[in-house]
Amino acid sequence: MKRMKFVKAILATLLTMFIGAVAAVIIGVSPILGSIGFVAASVVTSFIGGGVAMSGLYPEIWTGEMIKAFRNSLESLGWYKKIRGVDNLVGKNNTLNFADLGGDPTVLINNTTYPIGVETLEDANKAITLDKYQTKATKITDDELRGVGYDKFGSVLERHREAIDASKYAKAIHALAPTDHAQKHPVILTTGATATEGGRKKITRADILALKASFDKLKVPVQGRVLVLCSDHVNDLLSEDQKFAEQFYNYSTGKIANLYGFEVYEFADAPYYTVSTKKKVAFGTSISANDRYASVAFYAPRAVRADGETKTYLQDAKTSPTTQENLVNFRHYSICLPLRNEAIGAIVSDIVTA
Repeated sequence: MKRMKFVKAILATLLTMFIGAVAAVIIGVSPILGSIGFVAASVVTSFIGGGVAMSGLYPEIWTGEMIKAFRNSLESLGWYKKIRGVDNLVGKNNTLNFADLGGDPTVLINNTTYPIGVETLEDANKAITLDKYQTKATKITDDELRGVGYDKFGSVLERHREAIDASKYAKAIHALAPTDHAQKHPVILTTGATATEGGRKKITRADILALKASFDKLKVPVQGRVLVLCSDHVNDLLSEDQKFAEQFYNYSTGKIANLYGFEVYEFADAPYYTVSTKKKVAFGTSISANDRYASVAFYAPRAVRADGETKTYLQDAKTSPTTQENLVNFRHYSICLPLRNEAIGAIVSDIVTA
């Protein structure tokens, strides 16, 4: 009798693993994860009862897939990938801890005066709380899951990931842009002809040279300079500068080659500035008639990015007998910012005056 129970248990486990693998392939998850998830769920259910364990909805699996999707999306965003990732420095409560270096030691050349002077380098510890990104819950009824001819649940999860990504990267480029104009973080206005749509001056290569000159004066190392052009400025250069179009733009890939020591990229969700004051418009606020699009430059080694916790929230339809609907949403912690308020800059479209 015991031998028969053992054989049945083995067969049941193998069947559960097979079903989990097949289900995982259907929804685009690793078969191994599917097998493990189904077996784990069956074990949990046997201990806590079928009314508590979620049938087919495993937060751990979907959280892992969401984290993998975030990493994959990072690979396609060149300027963001250039920034050093410090996920390993994220501590409890999704806080990033790092040292703010106070300065560099003085170098003496051919010194003849002794004893050599003593100086203190004032360093400080900084703690920054990561930004919290949350999506509103999406309702998926059991009828939808069984009636549609595509992976409804997987599609919803992908859209949640894309929505978080869009907000995260827009917030990142906004944080890398200077708050206002100063010598260590210049904000330059464009000087070109009036754009076709009117209301602003086009960017020119001379404007990029002016930004380069500002970085040169700050002695920012050439290796590691990044320029993220907004869509308006890329179109300006392509339409007005044939040499740029021929030499610096790959029409098959859309990639912009390096220009004046900058690694150049294009990104649509660029920040806005109030032209008269050269001050950056706060993230997420409405723009006015005096605000214009900007391209952003930064020195990658003096910026960091970090991802913290990612959490999946799932409510099974079994827990809602009257509506029979599943609910799903996500929480993700992330941040990107310059370590110091220097070696960053912006080129803002100037307003055309009558």
